[in-house]
Amino acid sequence: MMGRSAGAHECPPWVSLSLLWMSGVCMRLSILVMPPMIPLLHADLGLSHTEVGVLSAMPSLLFAMAAIPGALLVSRLGAIGTVVAGMVLAAIASACRSLALEAIGLFAATAFMGMGLSIMQPAMPQLVRGWMPYRIGYATAVYMSGLLIGQVIAVWATPGLVLPLVEGSWRWANALWALPVVATAVAVWFTAPYLPGGRAGASTVKAGLASAAKAGSGWWPDWHNPMVWKLGFLTGSVNSLYFTLNFFLPDLLASRGESEWVPTTLTILNMGQIPTSFLMIAVAGRWGRRRSAYWVSSGFALLGILGMVFSHGAFTVAWAGLFGAATTVTFVLAFALPALLSEPHDVHRTAAAMLTISYSCAVVTPVVGGLLWDWTGVAQMAFAPVMIWPCVTWVMTALLDLGEKPEGAEA
Repeated sequence: MMGRSAGAHECPPWVSLSLLWMSGVCMRLSILVMPPMIPLLHADLGLSHTEVGVLSAMPSLLFAMAAIPGALLVSRLGAIGTVVAGMVLAAIASACRSLALEAIGLFAATAFMGMGLSIMQPAMPQLVRGWMPYRIGYATAVYMSGLLIGQVIAVWATPGLVLPLVEGSWRWANALWALPVVATAVAVWFTAPYLPGGRAGASTVKAGLASAAKAGSGWWPDWHNPMVWKLGFLTGSVNSLYFTLNFFLPDLLASRGESEWVPTTLTILNMGQIPTSFLMIAVAGRWGRRRSAYWVSSGFALLGILGMVFSHGAFTVAWAGLFGAATTVTFVLAFALPALLSEPHDVHRTAAAMLTISYSCAVVTPVVGGLLWDWTGVAQMAFAPVMIWPCVTWVMTALLDLGEKPEGAEA
């Protein structure tokens, strides 16, 4: 991307942190504005429930498929250029959803939107490493806090503010939600701090990367490295838990005749992440290498699942809040690990491999849960696959070497 070098400069840390937080918000905003519009899509486009399910699964699938191409873009455009390109593509595609006349058009626009957000993901750990090399856990917690708050903003503001503003038009609402993403892209492009290595914050600037690039490994993940698989399954555990619980919990409550608790339970599950995300800003730098933090948080997540599945009424809401808070701890800590454990020139491709594995797990787990429910007719069986994932977290963190710090990592 031309002209970026003139805009790259040194600036106070709060600018870096603000841009990371805003980028995190944009990584979920365009996805989660859609669920509140589902009734309108049923009425306008005649979407079936199966088509709604496909629409809901598409972002996770794209996150898995486009992570490695995102690493390629980081090696070509740099981390800053890739983040900006991803946000621009996501904003344009999100706005184009408003032009869809039938389901296929909506699916196509959603696929491109997911692709834009997907290519951002390997670039974000690279930005963290480049801008805040001695406070990686802290900076990761900041942008993850933006991501989590972006989810809440989208779910709350779409029905409460945006749809009333556009007289209930889901088309104009999609177009309007593209504006903050465009604004963030502009802010990152023109105010982003200098990232060592030249134009667009190129991530292939270290001397060691030159020889790696010659070997063809400047962007393609090293699938022979056990660490990327451990990180993939570690982050896959928390993604699988989050997406499966959000998808099946409403149907579980309905099967028990407790549909009136669905809005409150989902709200508390997601809102429970927010205070924990702020706590993680304060402690992530100290907890990132502590296995006990992963073990305790995943243990509470498992306890929360059991509580939601086997309790009733207000108790289910309380267990949902515990689950949301516990999974946030693992989520923030695990997503900091590529920047903490990788060499500087390997962060983007380690993150790409991790995300590919992680979101593949998040696609497969709900499908298996749904099949178990259909085969057995027992609602609780849908949650059997997710019970495995906290155990996976314990095993993966036991196997990971969290003690060795590459040069430039935080203490």
